[in-house]
Amino acid sequence: MKSPGRCLSALTIGGSDSAGGAGIQADIKTFQHFDVHGASVITCVTAQNSLGVTHVEPLSCHSVAQQIEAVCSDLVIPALKTGMLYSSELVEAVADALRLFEGSTVVDPVMVSRAGSRLLSGDAVAKYQQLLFPLATLLTPNLHEAALLTGREINGKVDVEHAAQCLLERGPQAVLIKGGGLPELAGQDFFCSGDAPGVWRSQPAITTPHTHGTGCTLSAAITAALVLGRPLADAVIQAKIYVNQALLQAVAFGHGPGCVGHRIEPLSP
Repeated sequence: MKSPGRCLSALTIGGSDSAGGAGIQADIKTFQHFDVHGASVITCVTAQNSLGVTHVEPLSCHSVAQQIEAVCSDLVIPALKTGMLYSSELVEAVADALRLFEGSTVVDPVMVSRAGSRLLSGDAVAKYQQLLFPLATLLTPNLHEAALLTGREINGKVDVEHAAQCLLERGPQAVLIKGGGLPELAGQDFFCSGDAPGVWRSQPAITTPHTHGTGCTLSAAITAALVLGRPLADAVIQAKIYVNQALLQAVAFGHGPGCVGHRIEPLSP
């Protein structure tokens, strides 16, 4: 419940993108669109631009835990999201810090980029499943991540549906697998929960090379909608609409593929 004099906040826990297209930067832009105050916990600092990631510097587990404590002890946070956690130690530190969090938790398991690059080290995949999945209100892997987490090849809709059910059985309350990694699934994501049969959520496919930040933006938009009190299924729909609008305004900012645009008229209440 909103306290007198304090606005509702959304929290993002993840990595900083020095080029501003994804990560914490994309999340804060998305929260602002939904007219939700955005708070952030930085887990790692990346050196990257439109051509790729050249360096990742993780912060200490103590620093990350202290950031979470500082924010959660003061702000009113109905929902948060996790993004790039990078290492098994940071996954464990974040899970420990969130164990008593009572709001909704959107876990975006940033493990593999849309281009297929690994963004997670060593045994962190096992830690994700052991520690973060049971805390997740919603898990939002892309196709590469869903394949890595389940050990299954994903080549079409049936594979996606089987992978989602497999992930659902490992602890999260709901799973949203993003289908953008396959041309035939462009604009289509599969949503399932323990409360209802799985369903495909579709938006018109947008053809653009400038897709950097789409996954971060989607999970951030879902988080913001949850902060505003939307039911989870409705939050997913609203977030997909926002991402499509952002893709229509995607922009090149360097020599490589650009990012989704956030210059969109605010959504109606």
